[in-house]
Amino acid sequence: MSSDPKPWVIIVGAGPSGLLLGLLLAKRGIPVQLVDLTYELDRNPRATHYGPPAMHELNRAGVVGEMREQGFLPNSVCWRKIDGTYLTGVDMNVMGDYPDRMVCLPLNKLGKIIYDHLQRQPSATVNWGYKVVSLGQDDDKAWVNVETPEGPKKLEAKYIVGCDGANSQVRRSLFGDWEFPGKTWENQIVATNTYYDFEPYKWLDSNFIIHPEHFFMAARIGTDGLWRITYGEKPGLTTEQLRERLPMKFKTFLPGHPEPDQYNVVNFSPYKIHQRLAPKMRVGRFCLAADAAHLCNPFGGMGLTGGIVDIGGLYDCLVGIYDGLADDSILDKYSEIRMKKYNEIINPISSDNILRLFDQDPDTAMEKDQFLQMLKRAETDLEFAKEMQNGANALMHDFTQYYSKKPAATTNTTSEKVGAVASEVPLPQAVATGGVN
Repeated sequence: MSSDPKPWVIIVGAGPSGLLLGLLLAKRGIPVQLVDLTYELDRNPRATHYGPPAMHELNRAGVVGEMREQGFLPNSVCWRKIDGTYLTGVDMNVMGDYPDRMVCLPLNKLGKIIYDHLQRQPSATVNWGYKVVSLGQDDDKAWVNVETPEGPKKLEAKYIVGCDGANSQVRRSLFGDWEFPGKTWENQIVATNTYYDFEPYKWLDSNFIIHPEHFFMAARIGTDGLWRITYGEKPGLTTEQLRERLPMKFKTFLPGHPEPDQYNVVNFSPYKIHQRLAPKMRVGRFCLAADAAHLCNPFGGMGLTGGIVDIGGLYDCLVGIYDGLADDSILDKYSEIRMKKYNEIINPISSDNILRLFDQDPDTAMEKDQFLQMLKRAETDLEFAKEMQNGANALMHDFTQYYSKKPAATTNTTSEKVGAVASEVPLPQAVATGGVN
């Protein structure tokens, strides 16, 4: 990869979001440098499901073929009672060969795919072990001061993007260590990757279980029997206490009520969940995207999908500036609209997704929950089912409409078309992503 010391964009964070932005920019011929404080790609599987708006951006990056080869197309998502009783669900096969159809693939594998593509781009550089310690900007450039294996350095570019995750140093440097408005849920969440045989119980690819205490999600995330099982726990417990309680929890809520020798937990990750949004997503020559800018609970995959859509929108804005088709006020539009998408779609819908699991009576859910009633209608109305699944495209926005000059040949017609369809879909239908972060 290039050793050009003068990138036009510096991206802080070489996770999947940062890598995706870097790949899109580099394929466009824009000099880009990525820096990350770690020394290798993140190996944690983390999120797994990519809704249609995210798939649109990943298609633009040219990585979906490999995603489909290494992952799979989920065929269904449903809601159940704790005894396994089926309430209602979504048949994703109605989308047929739709190019932006959801794919399931652990995030670490997606990161590897994107990184391999990025390494083939001559205008891209990736530096590992670079820790941002401070930043600054003036009328002409922005910079980050970093600690590196070779000693301290000052890196400069026209624009710098923070894609450095929930604990973003870029965000902290811009707004302060504790300035990340929003809330932390009281509920403790435990995410596991577990080998367990759901086949005898005929469970579908993704299953959300409604229960005031033992709510959980079980989703197939591999073709070898691996499942993501994410469940609620009591607040205030230590990691060791949570580990000790896992056999009891699994025996209580998993179908078949298994003993420990009947499953194999290969990843165990307790964490707090948040609904938070940075005060701004643009400060001068600095921008924030994905988890560095906003967080939400994992149920429904809104955080992952929303973050990837951030990347696509920011890419269009930066390309517009680089090509002289827009001035940098387009970045104010990026901040304004992506924050609006969070406030009007990601935050309320992701909040509804988790509340649906523990804050209602499963015996009366079908009578009172309007979203579940919509899903029941979609079971027999296939056009309505397609409309619901396309509803997630409301997360998208065509930023090329703010170019002051038009490019010689537009390359964003698909985005414009999808955005037009999404604008006609009622907001609650955008929730049917069927995934988990």
